[in-house]
Amino acid sequence: MEIWFRRLFLLLFLFLSFALQAQIEGKKKAFVSKKPVPIREDKNTLALYDLYNKGEEKKAYKKAHLILKSRVDNRALARTNLLLAYYFNKRAVIDSSIFYTNQALKYNTAVNDSLKNRLFSLGYNLLAINYKKRGLLNESKKWHIKGIEVSQKYNEQNLFYTHTHGLAQTYSELGDYNNALKLFKQCLEYKADSEIILGSYINIGDLYSKLKDYENANIFYKKGKILCEKTNNNQGRVIVLLGLGENYQLQNKPQEALKMFQEALSIADKSELNQLSIVSRSSIGDVYISQKKYQDAKLIFSEALQKSVHFGLLQNQSSIYDELRKIAILQDDYKSAYSFFEKSTRVKDSIYNLQKIKEINELEVKYKTAQKQKEIEVLKFENEAKKLALANQEEALENMLLQEEISKKNNENTILAFQNSSNKKRNEISLLKKDQQLKTLEIDQQKKIRFFTIAGFLVFLIPITGLLFQYYKRLKAQRLLNIKQAEISSQKIDGILKEQELELIKASISGQDNERQRISQELHDSIGGNLAAIKLQVNHLSASDFSNVQKISLQLDETYQQVRSISHSLLPKKFSQNKFLEVVDSYLKNISEASQLKIAFIPYPKKEINELNEDIQIEVFKMIQELLTNTIKHAKASEVEIQLNYIENILNLLFEDNGIGFETENHSKGIGFINLESRIHKLKGSFVIDSKLKRGTIVNIEIPVLEPKIKAKVKGIDLKNQLDELKSN
Repeated sequence: MEIWFRRLFLLLFLFLSFALQAQIEGKKKAFVSKKPVPIREDKNTLALYDLYNKGEEKKAYKKAHLILKSRVDNRALARTNLLLAYYFNKRAVIDSSIFYTNQALKYNTAVNDSLKNRLFSLGYNLLAINYKKRGLLNESKKWHIKGIEVSQKYNEQNLFYTHTHGLAQTYSELGDYNNALKLFKQCLEYKADSEIILGSYINIGDLYSKLKDYENANIFYKKGKILCEKTNNNQGRVIVLLGLGENYQLQNKPQEALKMFQEALSIADKSELNQLSIVSRSSIGDVYISQKKYQDAKLIFSEALQKSVHFGLLQNQSSIYDELRKIAILQDDYKSAYSFFEKSTRVKDSIYNLQKIKEINELEVKYKTAQKQKEIEVLKFENEAKKLALANQEEALENMLLQEEISKKNNENTILAFQNSSNKKRNEISLLKKDQQLKTLEIDQQKKIRFFTIAGFLVFLIPITGLLFQYYKRLKAQRLLNIKQAEISSQKIDGILKEQELELIKASISGQDNERQRISQELHDSIGGNLAAIKLQVNHLSASDFSNVQKISLQLDETYQQVRSISHSLLPKKFSQNKFLEVVDSYLKNISEASQLKIAFIPYPKKEINELNEDIQIEVFKMIQELLTNTIKHAKASEVEIQLNYIENILNLLFEDNGIGFETENHSKGIGFINLESRIHKLKGSFVIDSKLKRGTIVNIEIPVLEPKIKAKVKGIDLKNQLDELKSN
C-alpha cells in the first residue's frame, strides 16, 4: 500500500477526538479527551455521559438502552442516541453510528434555541466522520459545511474549528495541500481546545512529510507526542507513532519504522481503536514487503483485511487487496494476483456506485428543472394564442361594421360596395393567414415538447439501466459469497463446540481420578492398618483376656467412624452444607474456565435465596444451565451477566449476553426453549425474551414463591440421586 494513500486514513481518525470532545455547554471546559459532554438541565443524560467519561463505556451503553426503552422527552432521546453514536464511532462500527446519529437528529425537535443547534452541529460532525471513513468525501464535505453554518449562527467557536479542521482534511485528501495547511494553521490559533491543537500538529506533520520536508514534519509530530503524553490520549499516540514510522520509512530506515508501527498496533488493539489497528497492520506489512518477508506480510495483511470486512471499511479493503496482489506478483503467483485484482475492483465499484447514486439524484433535479421550463414555454405559447384570438375577434367586429355600412350605402354607390367587398375579402385572407401561423406555432410547440420529453427520459433511463445491471451482478456474487461464508462459519462453530465439550469431559475425568486416588489412600492408610491390627489381636486372644477385648472394641469403633467419615466426604461439599448459591457460583466458574466465557453472577439477598425451597432451587439451576447452553451453542457471546433477586415473594432471574441476537418474531422454538417454558410453567412463573440482531439477548424470568421458606434437608441416597441428575444435565 502506498504510504501517502494510507495517510488519508490517519486524517479520518482525527475527527473522532473532535466529535467526542465538542462541548455543548459552550465554554464549560478547555479540553475533554475523547469524552462527549451532555447538554445541561438533564440529570439522567448527565449521569450517563459522566459514566462514559469515566471509562465505563459498556455500562453507559447498557444504561443508554434502558433510557431509550423508558418514557422520556424527545430531547433526552436525542442526547442518548448521540452518545450511542459516539460509542459505535469509536469502534468503527459505521452503520450503527450513522443510524444513531440520524435518530438523534430526528428527536432533536425542541424550539429553535442554541442547544438545539449545538446538537445539530455535533450530529453533522459525526455524519461527516463516518462518511469520510467510508471514502465518500463529497458527502463528508457537505456535512462539514452544514456544521460550519450552524456553529457560526450562535458563535460556537469550538464547533466552528472542529468543522474547519474537517474541511481542511478534505482539501488534503483532494491534493490541495496549500489550502489544507492554511486551514490547519488557522486551527492552531484556537488555544481553548487541546484536541484541535493536537489534530492540527499531526496533520501539519503529515503534509510536510508529503512535501518531503521531514525535519519540519518531525518537529510537529514531536509537539503532538508531548501533548498526547500530557493528556493521556491513546488515539493521538497511535497516530503520532504512525506518522513517525512513515517518516522513517520514507528515509529508508525500516527497523526504526517497524518499531514505531508495532508500538502503535499494541496501543490500538488495547484501546479498541479498530481502524487505527487496521492501518497499523498495513504499515507493518509494507515494511515486511520492503524486507522481502512475504509470508509475514501476507499474514499481517490478512488480519487487517478480516477487520476491514467486519467493520465495512470499503477503502481499507480495496487498499489491502492491492497490497496482496503486489505480494502475489512478487512471488510469481499470477493466479492469486488476478483474484485479488478482481476483489479490489469490486470494492472500488461499490464506492463508485455509491457516488453515482448522488449524480443520478442531481440528474433527476435537472430533469425536473427542464420539465418546469417546458411548462413555462407552454404558458407563453398559450398567451400568444390568446393574443391572436383577440386580434381575430377585433377584425371580425370591424368586418361587421363594414357590412352594416355597405348595406346602408348599397343603394347610393355600387362602386363603393365593390370596394367594401374587396376589403372584406382581404380581411378574410388576412384572417386565414393568421390562423395558418397559429397552427404552425402549435405544431412547432408540440415537436419541441416531444423532443424534450424523449431526451429527458433517455437521460434518466440510461444511468438507471446501468446501475440495475451492476446491482444484479453484485447481488449474484454476494449471494455466492454469503453461501461460502455460512459454510465456513458453520464449520468453525462445530469445531468450537466440540473443543468445549472435550474440555468439560477432561475436567470431569480429572476430578474423578483425583477422588479415586484420595479414597484409595484413605482406605489403605487408615482402615487397612486398623483392620490388620485387629486381626493380629484376635489371633492371640485368650478366653480370659477381657482388656484386649475392650481394646479391640475401641479400634472397631474408630474404624467405623473412619469409614463413616470417608463416605460423608464422598458427597460434594457444596450440597452437604446446603448452600445453593455456592453450587451455582462453582458451576458458573467451571463453565467460564472451560469455555473462556466471562460470566458475572449477582445474587441478592443471598441468605433468603439459600433458604428457598429446594425444588425451586433445582429448577432455577436447570434454567441457568439451559440458558448458558443456548448461549454457548448459538449466541457467539463473550460476556454473560446473571442477576438473581428475591424481593416480595418474587424470585427474578435476569440473564443477559452480548451475542449476535436473533429476531424473536421469526424464531422457531427448539427443544431447549420448550424445556425452559415447561419449567417456568411448572413453577407458575412468567418470562420475557428481548433480542435483536447484533444487539444481544435479555431473558427476564419471574417466579412467585408462595411456599414457606423452609428447605428440606437432603440425606443419603436422595442427595446422591439429585447430584447425579444435576451432573447429567
